[in-house]
Amino acid sequence: MKSHPGLIQPHPALSESISSLMERARLGGLYSTAGHLGTVYGRSGYGLLRTQAALCSPGFFHCRMSLGLLHERSLFSDQESFHPVTNIMFLKTHKTASSTIMNILYRFTEKQNLTVALPAGQLFHLGYPWLFLTKYVEGFKSLNGTFNIMCNHLRFNPTEVKKVMPNNTFYFSILRNPVFQLESSFMYYKSYAPAFQKPKSLNEFLASPLKYYNEQLAMRNIYAKNNMWFDFGYDNNREGKDYVRAVIQEIQQQFHLILISDYFDESMVLLRNSLHWELDDVVYFKLNSRSESTIQNLTRENQEKVREWCALDWELYQHFNRTFWRKIREVVGLRKLAKEVALLRARQQELMDICIQDGKPKNKTQIKDLNLRPYQSGDANILGYNLKQQLDNETLAMCQRMVMPEIQYMSHLYSQQFPTNPAKKIRLQ
Repeated sequence: MKSHPGLIQPHPALSESISSLMERARLGGLYSTAGHLGTVYGRSGYGLLRTQAALCSPGFFHCRMSLGLLHERSLFSDQESFHPVTNIMFLKTHKTASSTIMNILYRFTEKQNLTVALPAGQLFHLGYPWLFLTKYVEGFKSLNGTFNIMCNHLRFNPTEVKKVMPNNTFYFSILRNPVFQLESSFMYYKSYAPAFQKPKSLNEFLASPLKYYNEQLAMRNIYAKNNMWFDFGYDNNREGKDYVRAVIQEIQQQFHLILISDYFDESMVLLRNSLHWELDDVVYFKLNSRSESTIQNLTRENQEKVREWCALDWELYQHFNRTFWRKIREVVGLRKLAKEVALLRARQQELMDICIQDGKPKNKTQIKDLNLRPYQSGDANILGYNLKQQLDNETLAMCQRMVMPEIQYMSHLYSQQFPTNPAKKIRLQ
């Protein structure tokens, strides 16, 4: 399991157990591809896939899955009596791998023929950074009570959200270590947030944050301080232990699940089990990521300064990191976690081999298809993907969905859901 400086780690015994289980899974053949290669046909949620897979030698368990012989229920028999959860509200926090989750939810929407609460007219956000109101949703008056998924950018306002979503909606969100979340925000919102415009680096900003941060410019500076706290609908400039304790308790009551971006694969396993979905429903390609050249390294001293500057986010993160690992033990269990993480990564690699040209993301100038070119912001160089040539139609459609950036995907769903409305005008810069 990966770790990061300044990240709250699970209990040492827990880490050791997971590492041990992962190693046993690897040695047991879950990653094995040894054996004769042949053309194999396996059916995913989107159709028939053709790939090269081991014709079942040491990695028999994984090989059967690649061949489409291992049915979901044979591996996850404890969930066979459950129907997948289809009414879902995802609070999309900023710079937390939430774009990847949005893609997962959009793909699930199409697979299950669901409806999404999409931004009205030419809007791309549900009113963000203002508190959410129902007027920001296209077709709210005519489609009220029939939306299944809500996952676009909004600032959480539970009273208004509940007017849009059914009573049995599953609410979840995701958090990220504030050290890495703020570093990502600095690069991505460099030209937008006034607090980030003058300092040349985050290190320079952290040397004297109050020199650059003007609380009076609250709505422009939300990305510069406690942005995750703000996304949940609270005052990102307020302090006090009682206030912090009350907010965290309220969030815990409102949301069924809070995932942790720093353990993304483990989060996808927990989400899959919580929603009773299939493995392919949570397989993903990383979206909206930056090139290595635009990632700043912070000293330990400056990492501590981030935790002090974003104290509300740090308190939020610490609390839900602990509840995340409790949920893992309760819902999944360590043995099953290790197996499912291994299967998730194996399936991800299999689909990367099928879909992605050169097997890796590209910078904006290298992406040939404009429909697959991600939005660029600030000083970040947002990466995207080129697909392999000569894919059959079904495979091409599946691959396109997996790599489609959020703006293009949202616009696509909008045109499908409201075919008589003018299409969204996409701007990628």
